[in-house]
Amino acid sequence: MTITIVGAGLGGLTLARVLHVHGIEATVLDLDASPTARTQGGMLDIHEDAGQVALRAAGLHSEFLGLVHAGGQETRVYDRAATLRHSQPDDGAGDRPEAERGALRDLLLDSLPEGTVRWGTKVVAAEGLPGGPHRLVLADGTSLTTDLLVGADGAWSRVRSLVSPEQPAYTGISFVEIDLLEADVRHPAAAALLGGGMTFALGADKGFLSHREPDGSLHVYVALRVPEDWVDSVDFTDAAAGKAAVLNQFDGWSERLRALVVDADGALVPRLIHALPIGHSWSRVPGVTLLGDAAHLMSPFAGEGANLAMLDGAELGLALARHPGEVERALAEYEAELFPRSAKSAAASAQTLELCFGSEAPRGILELFGA
Repeated sequence: MTITIVGAGLGGLTLARVLHVHGIEATVLDLDASPTARTQGGMLDIHEDAGQVALRAAGLHSEFLGLVHAGGQETRVYDRAATLRHSQPDDGAGDRPEAERGALRDLLLDSLPEGTVRWGTKVVAAEGLPGGPHRLVLADGTSLTTDLLVGADGAWSRVRSLVSPEQPAYTGISFVEIDLLEADVRHPAAAALLGGGMTFALGADKGFLSHREPDGSLHVYVALRVPEDWVDSVDFTDAAAGKAAVLNQFDGWSERLRALVVDADGALVPRLIHALPIGHSWSRVPGVTLLGDAAHLMSPFAGEGANLAMLDGAELGLALARHPGEVERALAEYEAELFPRSAKSAAASAQTLELCFGSEAPRGILELFGA
């Protein structure tokens, strides 16, 4: 039986690793030219009941512990006046240690046999064939067939159309990502304000979310409730114009917070936040399934996306290993757990989005933290 996984993100790689642990071969296709073709994002909090479960199934949990960013679980909450409303130090006892996404991906990649991932292989279409196999059409004009097809290809999945007509919708929130490099030396005021872990500075319809990177930089997500076309109205290739447009959204906010934008290093990167409908599911389609954002894209405000993708990959791999030669039984078993689990997390993510940016923010997030 041939198994093809589309997407070499954390979920697809976790699936490939768990299958490998159980002696099952799989091929992973990824559109990137190489594993270093693009940056892999910032810090992730890896939950004890999700991402860490997956890493244990993959036999990589002890190696993961070596990637943990000490102090990364510190949490602070400010209001728009930069008044500290909540502070929780990282005492080492938390169950959501922080690790860099890129380092975690490298850990998974290095655990796979050479050649498992076919880089520079972009899937442009997927279709079912008579009798059960699926065909993938590639950007270079070639195609391939597979007995089991797993869509781990993210928000705009090409594989999803085989099981569901749903497409992600804009949540109403857009991010502008900025960096303050060598923060302790070059940006000491920002470093003192934002600390060593995760920080929220929130008001109605907007705010700043940040985390400290292991290299000492600060990565900041400037969040705005704006129309879907707002990003297109700003020339973010011009850093000065981008900063001016963002700062215009924060009139009346503390200059300590506005300075995060003024002093940002390098490019400003806009990103619209999309989500699939809460409870997204599909009827069993022979020989194909989804995991991660392809299955249940949600806003990042519950920190569940990467964790669920990894757990999906592990659970699917374990189901296939439990039922050799019974692919449909394994897929049905996997999806029966996937759907309620992801619906619960998607609802929590949507609720936390509203807590973060409601009219009385940061009151909602303070109540969530028990502060």
